[in-house]
Amino acid sequence: QAQLVESGGGLVQAGWSLRLSCAAGTISRFNTMGWYRQVPGNQRELVASITRGGTTNYADSVKGRFTISRDTAVNMVYLQMNSLKVEDTAVYYCNRVTTVPFPWGQGTQVTVSS
Repeated sequence: QAQLVESGGGLVQAGWSLRLSCAAGTISRFNTMGWYRQVPGNQRELVASITRGGTTNYADSVKGRFTISRDTAVNMVYLQMNSLKVEDTAVYYCNRVTTVPFPWGQGTQVTVSS
């Protein structure tokens, strides 16, 4: 069973950058992978995805600031987040993009202060 482990979050000031990492095991090679985020009380939202072929897609709210990438050699998925905004504050998760996701990892907290 897939085990997803996210890392790289932290507390930063607005305008700063963070790079999130997701150890996704071999599922990252065979699935479209995505980064999601969730704020307490809200639904989890997909912010970025990358297909097996490397095609990326982004939510309008992060387009131009976030970059998703993957390294299939080491089964990792990354999210480079630049020009962070206060509204990017959330717990970030990675998972495959499908109607049946794998069990969610613990996520990594990103907090952006003004």
